[in-house]
Order: sequence, then structure tokens, then C-alpha cells
Amino acid sequence: MQQNSFSIIGLIGKYSDSCVENTLRRLGDYLGERSGTVLLDEATAEVVSGLGLEIASREELGRRADLLIVVGGDGTLLNAVRSMAQYDVPLLGINLGHLGFLADISPDCMVQCLEAILAGNYQEERRCLLHAAIMHDGEAINESYAFNDVVIHKWDIARMIEMETSINGVYVNTIRADGLIVSTPTGSTAYALSGGGPILYPSLEALVLVPICPHTMSNRPIVVHSSSVIEVTVAEHSQPYAQVTCDGQVNLGLTAGDQVVIKTAPQPVRLIHPAGHDHFELLRAKLHWGRRLA
Repeated sequence: MQQNSFSIIGLIGKYSDSCVENTLRRLGDYLGERSGTVLLDEATAEVVSGLGLEIASREELGRRADLLIVVGGDGTLLNAVRSMAQYDVPLLGINLGHLGFLADISPDCMVQCLEAILAGNYQEERRCLLHAAIMHDGEAINESYAFNDVVIHKWDIARMIEMETSINGVYVNTIRADGLIVSTPTGSTAYALSGGGPILYPSLEALVLVPICPHTMSNRPIVVHSSSVIEVTVAEHSQPYAQVTCDGQVNLGLTAGDQVVIKTAPQPVRLIHPAGHDHFELLRAKLHWGRRLA
């Protein structure tokens, strides 16, 4: 049991989806009676209006909120995490999507779970967040955070790219492939998993590098410590345009010779789960693993 300090609660809903209105309205009504102040994300308010809640920008949510409740799927929570990267605010996910690895509370038991959480009965997890910067002629020209993964990949043609990878300033290898995934433990059940990467326990201080369709089959996934600085350079003679994608949502242009520097962000992501949260139970449910025989 923990002391409840969630007096100001922010709500973020899935963009361009009016289906979240009913859940947000229930949350607003419940929290308005149960807690002190409820803030609604201004981008959400453009889609769902008339809730009678105070509207706040993402910056205001980061500065003022003690807890952020994200209504939608994992994609909505990924977006919220990146926007809150510089603020020490815990996030709680209400799942209206499909898989729900991150947003793990069903709307059906939402009020019951929130009763316990607001009473201080919950689990908090701290997970690593990535920061990626694109360097051109030694100067950072673009950057983004990523909670799942940073992917360096070809632009739009069926042709491999050549990439040189270094870790902590030490040359590792040069591969020809469709791309390279650099994933957090959180993202190990996302794109990295489909690329043949291992499932990492969320609290591990580790990152995994997974090549996408490498030309040489001896190029295998590599697991490194989360404190590692990973540098990936697109070869000068490779195809002229490539791309960096963060969490499958943010796309950054990349030209031959550019370098992508990936490292763990200083501020971890704080996730709130109901008491008794079991990651292995989540894996069994989402990945359809067989249950133990009686």
C-alpha cells in the first residue's frame, strides 16, 4: 500500500477517435468526485468536446499533473510517453485497442482498478526511454524520443542499405540489410519480436539490436547494456535516402553518410499498474502461450 499523491490528474485520449468519448466522460465524472483537479489534453478536447473539464497543453500536463491517464491503445500511450519525456509524471493506460501490452486496464474494470490505485494500492514500474539524434557533418539536425524502438531502414525501394554500427565508440560490424531495429525491453514484444529478437523483461537495463532481413544470415540480434551509446552510420555509397522511425510514429529523413546516435534518455518512464500486475500473465494472454497443465 502506498500513500496516494494523485491530486491533479490529466486525461489524454486517442487522437481522431470519438469512440473514446464515453470512457473519457466516465473518467471525468468519477475523478471529478474522487480527486481534486482533472485536466483534459487540449488535442483530445478538439476531438471530444463538452466534457466540462479544464483544458491543458501537454506542457501544462507535464508541469501540473501528478498522474496521466491515457485512454486508447498502445499507440496512444507511446505518443503520450514521448511528449512527457522531460517530466517526471507517471502514466496509466486504459486499453481501447487490441494488444494492450502497455495500456493494460480494461474499461469494464476501470473504476474498480482506479479505486484501488487512488487508495494507494498499485505497482509502479520504471522503464528506459531512448533518445535518437541524426548527425549530419557533425551537427545534430533532428531528434526524437522512442519508448519502443528506433528503426533505421530503407526509404521506399526494394533495395538493401549498408550500415556501420559502433557501440561506445567501438566498431561492431557493417551489415547490408533492409534496416536495423534498436529496441528497449518494452519494445522487445513489438517490431523487434517479429524480426526474430528476444523478449526482454521490462525492468532489464538492456537494449537489443535486431537486423531486418540481413543479407548475411550470421548477422544476429545483439543485447547490450542500456547505458551503451549506439552509433549507426549509413554508408556513403549506399542508396541516397534512408529513414529513421521512432515507435512507428515519428519519421525522420536520413541521407547517405548521416549518423544516428541512440542512447537512453536520462528520465525513465514511470508506468502505473494495478496491484498484482504479472508480466508473464500478460505475455501468455497476448502471445497465446499455452497454460500449465493441471
